[in-house]
Amino acid sequence: MKGDITGVLVKDIMTKALISVDESTTVFQIAKMMERGGFGAIIVKKGSRPAGIITDRDFAIKIAVNKYPLDTQVNKVASYPLQTIESGESVLTAAKVMAKKKIRKLIAVRDGRVVGIITSTDIVNRLSKLKN
Repeated sequence: MKGDITGVLVKDIMTKALISVDESTTVFQIAKMMERGGFGAIIVKKGSRPAGIITDRDFAIKIAVNKYPLDTQVNKVASYPLQTIESGESVLTAAKVMAKKKIRKLIAVRDGRVVGIITSTDIVNRLSKLKN
């Protein structure tokens, strides 16, 4: 690879390991899953369909500030709708979407199915490995 990121695709650097939960899962259960699995984001499903996301940042911004009890259902604090990007899109496109929407995570999809997650940290880590 040359010293740029233009040819790098979302699927090249996304994380494939994801957890999803039903919208009735409590924020306490979500916190335990994040702690045990080292996840920073969990997909929230409505029925069998991925619909939203809850992130570790939501715990500071939405849950702690608003003093939600730990038995609050995740559907009350998750972000909807789920922000997605095609896994075959460029990482630059992903970065532009994140910047425009002021978000740090995008769910990667292929043929309408969730296949991974790409984060701003993934992009920064890839940039830090480029040779000048």
